[in-house]
Amino acid sequence: MAALPVLRLCNYHQSFSKTTHQKIAATNFSFAGDLKRKVLKQNWRKSKHELSSDSRLRWRFKCRLSNASTYSSRIATDIYLYETPDASFDQYLEDKPRVFKAIFPDKRRSQQLNDEEWRVHMLPIQFLFLTCNPVIDMRLRCKTNGYEYPTGVPPQVTKVLDLDIIRWELHGLEDIVKPSEFSLGVKGALYPYRQGNLSRLKGQLTMSITFELPPVLSLIPEDVRKDVAESVLKRLVENMKDKVNGSLLADYSKFKKERMRKLV
Repeated sequence: MAALPVLRLCNYHQSFSKTTHQKIAATNFSFAGDLKRKVLKQNWRKSKHELSSDSRLRWRFKCRLSNASTYSSRIATDIYLYETPDASFDQYLEDKPRVFKAIFPDKRRSQQLNDEEWRVHMLPIQFLFLTCNPVIDMRLRCKTNGYEYPTGVPPQVTKVLDLDIIRWELHGLEDIVKPSEFSLGVKGALYPYRQGNLSRLKGQLTMSITFELPPVLSLIPEDVRKDVAESVLKRLVENMKDKVNGSLLADYSKFKKERMRKLV
């Protein structure tokens, strides 16, 4: 009989212990559930923020693309070319430094970087109320046998002088147009085209600019910007055409006379 209270006490402790463990388990389950919900909520907020940020980036990118404008001008030359057997225009094109000096005679504004590249400080260009001083790095390459000829050049042409701008800077617009927001493209080709005993000097030059409009220009109507930009580019390519038709052919005539004197 004396053992009964002890047994009852043990049963009580067992019941208390069981109840306590159940409460602790329930508390742990509740805590785990709250923690899981909290983590899920944080992840949802994070993913929502990332999605929102990604959407904003895409929106900004689309806005930057939609705010960019491209203008271009193209010109071609096709004039009679008098060649001599001992001084062909192909031989003349091989002397790239001489050809470059004929096209850009102002030595103060140009310097040779290597065998194929020159740096040119161009004259100031005015676009509406903005003025810039472009500095371009130009590359001249001779190509033969139809290999990697520019578009539009017949494959039977014996030699082509390929002109390309590979680097540029816009001095005077550093605070308005960032380098990453501007692109300048110039592609040109010059070659002799022969049919029988007749030769013609042919060439093509395309100049284009693409840039994101700064606030000072975004308010100007697009048709006005286009007319002004294409007019500026047209003057530039026509200036180069005049130099090809004038100073380059004049220098080629000197080249032929020099070759004749050497043969005498």
